[in-house]
Amino acid sequence: MSKNNKYLSTNDTCETFCFDEEKVNRVKRRVDEVSGVELLFKALADATRIKIAFALTIEEELCVCDVANIIGSSTATASHHLRLLRDMGLAKHRKEGKLVFYSLADEHVHQLVSIASIHSKEGVHIGESNRK
Repeated sequence: MSKNNKYLSTNDTCETFCFDEEKVNRVKRRVDEVSGVELLFKALADATRIKIAFALTIEEELCVCDVANIIGSSTATASHHLRLLRDMGLAKHRKEGKLVFYSLADEHVHQLVSIASIHSKEGVHIGESNRK
């Protein structure tokens, strides 16, 4: 079976078109509540930024130099990623003399990163079927 045909022959779609109008209308009224959430996940979808966010779940606060050493980059690269996390509202910073320290913006960000880490350790991999 060719790769393209594999997707055409699966049984994971409805064989007839019908829908629960009441349920659909109820959900449609609320679905826009998640507008903007994709930006949060987009910011965390970068491998370097998720490592930085994870590091900030381990240590409450890290300076830019600490982060650069943790991720194996220059301070400019670390600063760029930290600034993006800050601009997205996921991290906050404070300056102390010549050092800049970053931490996660709030407990929600900490929970998101922690839950994602736990989920990935459970052996669930993108692309694998969850069917038993």
